[in-house]
Amino acid sequence: MDSFPLALEPPPLDSERPHRSRHVRFLVLTVVLLITSGLLIYSQTMAFVWDEGFHLLAAQLILRGKTPYLDFCFPQTPLNAYWNAAWMALCGETWRVTHVLAALVVAAAVFLITEFVFSRFALRRWRLAAALTAAVLVGLNTTVVEFGTVAQAYGMGMFLSVAAFRVSLVAVARQTWLIALAAGLLAGAAAGSTLLTAPVLPVLLIWLALYNRGGKRWSKIAAFVAGTLIPFAPIFRLFLKSPQQVFFNVVQYQALFRRVNWTGATPHDVDVLSAWLNDSQTLLLAFLALAGIWFVLKQSNWERARRGEFYLCGWLTLALTLYIATAHPTFTRYFIFATPFAAALAALGLYAAGSRLVGPERPLWPAGVVIALVTLSLARSLFDDRDSVMWHDYEEISRKVDQVTPPHGMLYADELVYFITKRPPPSGMEFSYSHKLQLPAAQEALYHIVSEKELNQQVKAGRFDTVQSCNDDRIDDMHLESLFPHKAEIIDCSVFWGKVKSSAPPSKTQGH
Repeated sequence: MDSFPLALEPPPLDSERPHRSRHVRFLVLTVVLLITSGLLIYSQTMAFVWDEGFHLLAAQLILRGKTPYLDFCFPQTPLNAYWNAAWMALCGETWRVTHVLAALVVAAAVFLITEFVFSRFALRRWRLAAALTAAVLVGLNTTVVEFGTVAQAYGMGMFLSVAAFRVSLVAVARQTWLIALAAGLLAGAAAGSTLLTAPVLPVLLIWLALYNRGGKRWSKIAAFVAGTLIPFAPIFRLFLKSPQQVFFNVVQYQALFRRVNWTGATPHDVDVLSAWLNDSQTLLLAFLALAGIWFVLKQSNWERARRGEFYLCGWLTLALTLYIATAHPTFTRYFIFATPFAAALAALGLYAAGSRLVGPERPLWPAGVVIALVTLSLARSLFDDRDSVMWHDYEEISRKVDQVTPPHGMLYADELVYFITKRPPPSGMEFSYSHKLQLPAAQEALYHIVSEKELNQQVKAGRFDTVQSCNDDRIDDMHLESLFPHKAEIIDCSVFWGKVKSSAPPSKTQGH
């Protein structure tokens, strides 16, 4: 067989057996809605990531009238924090609001990539299998479920990247530059939510320039670039006010300080970058995506425009994967942004592999196997996480903190506890990772940072009425057991309170 029977332009879906076409569309939409329901349920029950605490606290501080970078340390681009703050202003300062929003934007990304596969797959018999495979590979991906449904920018960044991709496909064929502007706006908003999506901007821009077939190329390029700059207007404005603070948070911290006091960062990166070898979902996605690329390159008889759309999926997948792999330290959850584009290619790979293994007339068999493997893998992961720390655990910790802390008492706690109790953190306590830095005093004051050494001294001096921590090393380092008269252990965390002893015996770790 020299080529697969796929044409560039699929026949109109209603040209043959319109009732079947409607049924197929309805089934695909039903699966997407079921995935949406599952994401929403998970977001309100098991979804929890410790790092979302400083994102939620940032949104809460914004509601209090504070400004990222200028008033508190927040080494992220700020759009997702402002998005969360806006919805919390409307619906209440609770993590549940942000989780619902995150689940919905993830579901929107699932729909957009599923609809892309469904509309581009010309062989009617395989259209349903390909679309369902794409939906499941994204919507039931364990990393997408666990990290896309929390208050961090994973869900928003993924949705905006896929939306920018879809709008770019329209922009190349239209005469007007306005659609290119919209594509750039969406890509810029993705990077404005998290810089982990930054490669989407140059890849879409280059592809738009190479594949433009309607309207003036340079007008569209200029419009796209202008669109990418709009979401960064708040950062530009803040940079004019305080360039040193903005540069530190957006660039310098990420480039220089993420590995500070982390001696195992390099082995950690090696472990992350090889984790796919033990991940059945990632192996399956990678195998099918490679089969999809091979099919487009060697076996499809498509014209340049249709091949270009799937080449774009490949370039986005490759660029995001390589870029994220260079982050030090990097994490498996960062690769979430490449998942939708790899899934689109995997849908083609399903046909390329499945039609040879079981024949071109039986598409649901290979699709069923893939869907079953992905679903069972997710179920196993959720089962393994059933006893992990969740939001209700931190709510219990926060109740204890509120119980033992005076109304206007000084609190040292995790960002999650500040958020739940709505107690304002002391300056420098808004981003706990910054405590690992040791900078000159003037810079620490400018960047709103307090080092661990300074915190230890403040605790010993009795500045805090209550100290809450889940980090045993920090508890030992601050000698909390010998300083505070009262202690409560909740889950794997400790709460210390009371008047600090003026003369505490040295801890067993003191002097080391």
